[in-house]
Amino acid sequence: MDIKDLFLTPVYLLFIYAVAFMINNRIRNKVIRPYFIPALNVKIIGAIALGLIYQFYYYGGDTYNYFKDSKVIWEAFLDSPFKAISIIFTDRQYDPSIYEYVRRIYFYVDPNSYHVVRLSGFFGLFTFHTYSLIAIFFAITCFSGMWALYKVFYDLYPHLHKKLAYAIFFIPSVFFWGSGLLKDTITLGALGWMFHAFYFGIIKRQYIVTNIVVMFLAILVVQGIKVYILLCFLPAAFFWIFMEYRARIRSGLLRFITLPIVIAISIPISYRAITKITEENTRYQLDNITATTKTTAEWLRTVGTSQGGSVYSLGEFDGTWTNMISKAPVAINVSLYRPYLWEAKNPVMLLSALEATFFLFLTVRILIQIKLSRLFSILTSQPILLFCLIFAITFSFAVGVSSYNFGTLVRYKIPMMPFFLSALYIIQSQAIKKKKKKIFQNSFQNNTLENPLVLKS
Repeated sequence: MDIKDLFLTPVYLLFIYAVAFMINNRIRNKVIRPYFIPALNVKIIGAIALGLIYQFYYYGGDTYNYFKDSKVIWEAFLDSPFKAISIIFTDRQYDPSIYEYVRRIYFYVDPNSYHVVRLSGFFGLFTFHTYSLIAIFFAITCFSGMWALYKVFYDLYPHLHKKLAYAIFFIPSVFFWGSGLLKDTITLGALGWMFHAFYFGIIKRQYIVTNIVVMFLAILVVQGIKVYILLCFLPAAFFWIFMEYRARIRSGLLRFITLPIVIAISIPISYRAITKITEENTRYQLDNITATTKTTAEWLRTVGTSQGGSVYSLGEFDGTWTNMISKAPVAINVSLYRPYLWEAKNPVMLLSALEATFFLFLTVRILIQIKLSRLFSILTSQPILLFCLIFAITFSFAVGVSSYNFGTLVRYKIPMMPFFLSALYIIQSQAIKKKKKKIFQNSFQNNTLENPLVLKS
């Protein structure tokens, strides 16, 4: 950040908030309207705070590397707007007219990171390539997806609007790491839109064509930057679809029988979809996932150790499927409930530890309050809960088994955090609802037995 950020950012923020308040006033639902501006506020604050942390605490990092690379696009724009547009919209194809620029882009050889550079360069055209403004536009892009995500949960559980708002908008790690000029910001926003389009287009069958187009575009964004998010999303989505159709079966016995059938059908369909999606990305092809995981884990562990990072261990990893799957319980626990408070070694890690402790407390509290039979009943009657838990658990396993460093894990795990916490709040609400219903029924029966006139009246 430099002097340009101090002068231009306030001017742009006036315009951004003018538009935001116009949109806020047009939100018809008075229940969710009060969350719009505060949720936008934390995203913008998170975007600026992340830049300051990287500049004055980490002294550099991915966000500044993306910004530095996108400066080449700004320089190309000053020479010729057509060259800048060509760099942004040409998908890494050799073009002699822009070679002198792209050869200076460090992330040009990495297609996943280059997408972030191109988007940063695009926003830079409208902001005079100002870091804080580019980061804010990244945050706004993500916010649109998070708002779409919130509307899905509100549509299903309007009485939980406050708790769901906290789970989606106000988890500190999510609005901090998911607001700046990073991959995580774009993929988190795209995930929100993908989930929104899937629910309203496929599950509720509203505006089907529009929602399918939105979902397809969101899938392309996620696939281009972090395909493993998609690999965790698809099995959960297929399972939700089958559970919706299963719920329409009136016979309880038939519904029970179809559950293993649904699982058996979901697995091969998910496998086929994953195979198709990863056919151009050899790193995440199913045959190569174990080798990729082993290599990534070893590299991150080495880097974390050499830089004094907070490394965790899952034991020896030999790169086989059986060995990797055997680490699932530990890896899931790492993602959901660690770092523990005593493992925190810096302020950022302490924040993550506090969140993990809250997740652990809420999970234990729910398990104490609810019998396993009742929990199973709640899960099977609410397909969205199964979606959230399948996505959160598979995602937790994926990032937990491959990160080996709390510093990287805190960033990688943010896509699953809103889903997991929302699921916990919904389960808690359903359990309380059933408990109150049971108390009312028992009270009514007791009154009836004690006073038969109640029944006659």
